[in-house]
Amino acid sequence: MVLSRSLRAVFLGTALSVLSPVVPALAQDAPDSGEISSREAIALQDQIASLRQQLSQVQNGGGLAAPSTTAVPQVSAADGNLTAQLLERVSALEEQNRQMRGELDQLSNSVRDNQASVSKQISDMQFASQNGGGSPAPAKAATEEKASAPAAEAAEQPKTALDALKAGNASLHSGNYTDAESNARFAIKTAHSVSGKMDAQFLLAQSLAGQKQYRQSAVAYYDAYTKAPKSLKAQDSLLGVAASMLALGDKGSACQALDKLKTEFPAPAPRVKTAETTFRSRAACH
Repeated sequence: MVLSRSLRAVFLGTALSVLSPVVPALAQDAPDSGEISSREAIALQDQIASLRQQLSQVQNGGGLAAPSTTAVPQVSAADGNLTAQLLERVSALEEQNRQMRGELDQLSNSVRDNQASVSKQISDMQFASQNGGGSPAPAKAATEEKASAPAAEAAEQPKTALDALKAGNASLHSGNYTDAESNARFAIKTAHSVSGKMDAQFLLAQSLAGQKQYRQSAVAYYDAYTKAPKSLKAQDSLLGVAASMLALGDKGSACQALDKLKTEFPAPAPRVKTAETTFRSRAACH
């Protein structure tokens, strides 16, 4: 559809009214170091100036006649094509304007976020500086904790062999074999009576067996036996030697310990007799 010269003027005027406030705003909002430079604003100004020139040419070509209800003015196809091109250019410029506005908004948001982050970091640094950097307090707490650890250990250290035996047997029953071993060794050093040393040595053998240190436990069981070879616990000590040797796979040594048990104690306690029978079967003793 072909448009008249008056309509062309109207369209051009509309385009100018749309674009005229855009360029100053873009030139004002665009940051110096952002993605949108002033060159684009200048390009838009040039295009608007071109549109102004075209509008002036249309207006100078003849007066604007009032529309007639009886006749339709004849216009050329060239005028219609020019109007369509101008409208397309106006639409393209408006779209470009919207895109530039969006990019400006993104840049503005990014700047605000960066400023907020920097402000927070400065505030944190100032707070840390005012409170001594924040590190001395934890360091002091760690130092005090390390200093209090030996004191706590000293406070928990048993004072007598009897105390160590009680604590060691409690640890043995709870499965804390390392603590049981520590208390047993303390009791061995501090015990004065033969029975006390025998009990401490037997506790050491049990704690080592609990840690699966069977060779050391066999030696400790035999040492316990030698400290009181006629005591009731001597039977358990020889039985412990046999159990440790079986755990090591040394059936011959296990049988030797069981033979010594039978020789030294022909009538052992019922529980010892039951365990002896089981171990002889496992070791295939003759």
